[in-house]
This record gives sequence, structure tokens and C-alpha cells, in this order.
Amino acid sequence: MKKQLPPEFYELMEQLQAVDFVLVELSLYLDTHNNDLEAINQFNHYVKERKKLRKAVEAVYGPLMQFGHSYSGQPWDWDDSPWPWQL
Repeated sequence: MKKQLPPEFYELMEQLQAVDFVLVELSLYLDTHNNDLEAINQFNHYVKERKKLRKAVEAVYGPLMQFGHSYSGQPWDWDDSPWPWQL
């Protein structure tokens, strides 16, 4: 049975997905424009934003990534759904 989460969770996840999209686009741009200091600064800004959003989500709703990228609460909380790829 899928757990129902509050609207704030989905708002945070939407913000996180938007930041991820920006980071992918900037990464692709920087692959061909590696001296664009403004783009590099934007990339670094969004890396910081992503870290803040990830911490905000994980502090309340649990880990987003496995394999050492996110801590687990106690008890083990990887079995709590919905998982990020189920959204």
C-alpha cells in the first residue's frame, strides 16, 4: 500500500527535480563551454541549492539515494515508500 505524504513533500520534490534539471542542462552546456565563468558560478549555486533541498527532504521524509549518498534513520528506512523513482 502506497503511503500518502503531505503536499509539502511533493513541493520539495518538485523543487529538487527542477534543480536537478538545471544541473543537467548546465553540465551539458559546460561540456562545450568550459570557460564560461557565469555558467560555472550558476552550476555551483545550484549544487548548493540541491544540497539544501536534499537535506530538507531527508530530514523529514527519509533518504533519497542509496549507496552511501544518504544516511538512513533508525530503524532502516529504505523500505518506506514512496521511493523517489515512484513519484
